[in-house]
Amino acid sequence: MTIVTIMTYTVPPDKVWTVAEAKAKFSEVIELARSETPQLVTRNGQPAVVIVSAEEWERKTKRQGTLVDFLSESPLKGAKLDLRRPKEKPRPLGL
Repeated sequence: MTIVTIMTYTVPPDKVWTVAEAKAKFSEVIELARSETPQLVTRNGQPAVVIVSAEEWERKTKRQGTLVDFLSESPLKGAKLDLRRPKEKPRPLGL
């Protein structure tokens, strides 16, 4: 199962670590992520990962409602989309 979560953070510059710094001070990075804010780790000057506390991760990834709730609240609910399947047979493929 794949979980895709979009998280938006503005990480202060003092919470940005290179991979080498994060490796050398991993315990400190973890402690800061748990007690303060998410910690950004860069590779070759580009953002690579964000380290967040387990509590923050659970809060962000917790399922909110059911699929039925999501679909019933969709802005496309009254859009009158034509969702009928075509009755023709599929075209032949030369495999």
